[in-house]
Amino acid sequence: MKIVMAIIKPFKLDEVRDALTSIGVHGLTVTEVKGYGRQKGHTEIYRGAEYAVSFLPKLKIELAVSSDQVQAVIDAISSVARTGQIGDGKIFVSPLDQAIRIRTGESGEEAL
Repeated sequence: MKIVMAIIKPFKLDEVRDALTSIGVHGLTVTEVKGYGRQKGHTEIYRGAEYAVSFLPKLKIELAVSSDQVQAVIDAISSVARTGQIGDGKIFVSPLDQAIRIRTGESGEEAL
């Protein structure tokens, strides 16, 4: 089992969710986050004054999947979240030692 965490642009969420659903992934967690990467923020003009925005709004998507689904999940997220512009995001994959469904007590891949 693996945890896949993706940082994406907020307006791409519906497309990513639909792509994941189409490959059989039905559960995910979404968190609103702020951050920056290579673009290091940007400057905006508000009422004639220029100011720097250091942290850009992003969404963090986390999902637990079986090891054999990981590549399909990566492909689905990266294909629909890519705009070709800087700040499209990143995908991280980590091992998942154990998963337990609280309601039934199921563990392992059955809990996913």
